Amino acid sequence: MALLESGEMYLETIYVLSQQSSAVRSVDVAEHLGYSKPSVSRAVGLLKKDGLLEVDENGLLRLTEAGADRARRIYERHTVLSRLLMNLGVDEETATEDACRIEHYISDKTFDAIKAHMAKYGSK
Repeated sequence: MALLESGEMYLETIYVLSQQSSAVRSVDVAEHLGYSKPSVSRAVGLLKKDGLLEVDENGLLRLTEAGADRARRIYERHTVLSRLLMNLGVDEETATEDACRIEHYISDKTFDAIKAHMAKYGSK
């Protein structure tokens, strides 16, 4: 299924927050992204509908297996692209912001080539 950039941002955020805490709530996502609670609520509903997210009776968010797999891939893109840009001399803040934009549009083929290049040439 095609997931829009905003949906990918929510998945990635939930993934990152879940690495920091076992209890992730919609309010945590809203705070982290700087989005309104109604926007997050709508996105949570769509992610649930797509089978990528579950919400328990206490309102805690949990990625499904499919959601976690998707989120890990998005996060990997973010970290690899950030590292690539920093290796090219871009400052960390700019590299992170740019990687966040690029990660949603780059093809799998190009991303795999970047990873292979970085592995071959021992990029940090």
